Amino acid sequence: MPSSEKFRDHVLQQFKGELRVTTRKMMGEYILYADGKIFGGIYDDRLLVKPVAAAMAMLPGAKKQLPYDGAKPMLRVTNEQIEDSGLLVHLLDAMLPELPAPVKAKKK
Repeated sequence: MPSSEKFRDHVLQQFKGELRVTTRKMMGEYILYADGKIFGGIYDDRLLVKPVAAAMAMLPGAKKQLPYDGAKPMLRVTNEQIEDSGLLVHLLDAMLPELPAPVKAKKK
């Protein structure tokens, strides 16, 4: 089941309108970027983030779930945590230094 635009819009709103958070639609789901770095995604109306150390520390007990078959597990952000916009902004700030720099496309 593809994710809804309504859920995506709600998640983006919870990031307090952070302009650095953007999405890219891919196969009915949404990849989440901040400062050009991929930090998570919205899959089947679930917010999943990369399992970097900061995320695991800030989301103790978070369940690891697969965004889709064959993918690496990610941490599930619960609906209650999504409603805590302060938590989401702090989570993003803590995760960004641990994420790899964006890969630039090679010119042909």
